Amino acid sequence: MEKEQSLRAVITVVGVDRVGIIARITGALAALGINILDISQTIRGDLFTMSMIVELGGATKPFVQVRDELVSLGQEMGMEIHAQREDVFRFMHRI
Repeated sequence: MEKEQSLRAVITVVGVDRVGIIARITGALAALGINILDISQTIRGDLFTMSMIVELGGATKPFVQVRDELVSLGQEMGMEIHAQREDVFRFMHRI
């Protein structure tokens, strides 16, 4: 199980809602060979939030490069995108 978690990541997206956010981000993940395992999105007023658990096993690039590309995509879209390996996320949020 530990090995499985190290091959997964948590991605969060926050910004002003508009058409095409999910398509753009999921398209970028698909191009990187990253499979989405779980996705949740909410819109409150004009604020869009999304969180995903993704599988990194088929990624065509190292996680650090994937993370940096997602951050750049977020900046281009005027949104905040954060990606963190699941094992690191769990360690940081343990009780």
